[in-house]
Amino acid sequence: MLPIPLQTKIDQLYDCLRGYHKVIVAFSGGVDSTFLAEAAQNALGENALAVTAISDSYPIREMKAAQDIAKQIGIRFETVNTEELEQEGYASNPTNRCFFCKSELFDKLRPIADKYDVGTIVYGAIPDDVGDHRPGMDAAKQMGIKAPLIDVDLTKAEIREVSKAWDLPTWDKPAFACLSSRFPYGMRITRELLRQVDAAEQFLYDLGIRQFRVRHHGDLARIELEAEEISRLQQKERRSQISEHFKSLGYAHVTLDLQGYRSGSLNEGITKIITGT
Repeated sequence: MLPIPLQTKIDQLYDCLRGYHKVIVAFSGGVDSTFLAEAAQNALGENALAVTAISDSYPIREMKAAQDIAKQIGIRFETVNTEELEQEGYASNPTNRCFFCKSELFDKLRPIADKYDVGTIVYGAIPDDVGDHRPGMDAAKQMGIKAPLIDVDLTKAEIREVSKAWDLPTWDKPAFACLSSRFPYGMRITRELLRQVDAAEQFLYDLGIRQFRVRHHGDLARIELEAEEISRLQQKERRSQISEHFKSLGYAHVTLDLQGYRSGSLNEGITKIITGT
């Protein structure tokens, strides 16, 4: 049983979703969108539809996981192809790259909404995102996309708690962002580079490492790991294994970031890019 204040938020979320009558959930299969999809299914049943974007910037394993999760939830599910790399505003990788990504996604969801006579598209933005560098949220606001998890003030910690109570497989899933977030702003993004990063991260994933990022700096790969994961690389054989594989992918240098994993680490230099200092 959930604590009363948290159950009250869930009830408010259901009321909010029912007020939309029909919704499309922009569904990545991550912690927040999975929670929102489950809530939409609980509140609306057949009037809820989850749609996952098939994109060069998301690994195949994530798209397959989203499909499996949607099946487990029981929500209606479709996919849509997005082509953000065809937009110069995205491929040139400016500091507001995510604006173009979300705009492309929501543009592709509109025809699906029209097809099923759905008036509202929702996505999994949460209160924790507010105040961070999130250009995608600006796109959502401009396009009338709703963020019910913000409306009822459900935080990441609360979403994980309820997800565990609901037996959702994502309750302890590590944070994930699209592969384009691995590139410093201003570095052009191509399909080939996305595949290179994806292959590098898949290798770490196959080693059983959970929370990590491979940041791409030209011929240098900078690996970010959480503290407990770093200890797993103490063996010289394991480090050599990673280094050799990364070099086979085209990296000349492979480094371990001593600051460890942190979400949005490439935003740390954003002031320099914006101001030119």
